[in-house]
Amino acid sequence: MKILLTNDDGVHAAGLRALALELSPDHEVWIFAPEGERSGISNAMTLRNPGKVLRLGERIYSCSGTPADCVILAKLGALPFEPDLVVSGINHGPNLGTDIIYSGTCGAARQAVLNGMPGIAVSCASFTEPLGYRGAAVFVRKQLLRLAELCDGSVFINVNAPSSNDPDLAGEWAAPCLRSYQDQLSSFDGPDGYSYCFLADGHIETRDGQGTDHGAVSKGKVSVSPVLVYPQVPAGFAPGAVFQ
Repeated sequence: MKILLTNDDGVHAAGLRALALELSPDHEVWIFAPEGERSGISNAMTLRNPGKVLRLGERIYSCSGTPADCVILAKLGALPFEPDLVVSGINHGPNLGTDIIYSGTCGAARQAVLNGMPGIAVSCASFTEPLGYRGAAVFVRKQLLRLAELCDGSVFINVNAPSSNDPDLAGEWAAPCLRSYQDQLSSFDGPDGYSYCFLADGHIETRDGQGTDHGAVSKGKVSVSPVLVYPQVPAGFAPGAVFQ
């Protein structure tokens, strides 16, 4: 299988290399990732400037744009191969629940499905160094075909693993949890007339329910969550009814 590996942490990120090391013996792996960190960029695309592509080595390329750009450009022929599958990650930190909306890692997997390819997002759900990526990488290798098959054209698969080098991590189906971001604002007025605003350190409130991705990872398991790509209307909504 020809696999495109990308991420939002940048082409030199340790999690990306861990996936490449694990998948390369059995598959034709191509790395095409942003030249630097693009965390929190979701599904953003570069529309008003050219995407610059740089060959760094055998089957290793960087892009000046976003994770979604990497998927789009690869699909349209910017690289000398066409992917059968896109695997995005392994992200440095969790992409649990509401994180999915903001994540550039998940944005690449979502874009893969939009471009007619299976998309898998993979994250190491910890920020505590040193992170153990091997457990997540081995889980993806073992379950790769199953995970790809789950991408039926309407969903991508979001995988979160604990920080671990255990090659025998167990997986668990999980629903995305709800996370609320309690950010703090820090700002100052500059001499140029602008007010400079920064999101300062806050905290995240996670509302767990039975069978959530956060709950699975907290138990030391790998969470596997299908995520809808295409919007759906709420239950009880009647298309065509008069709006009044």
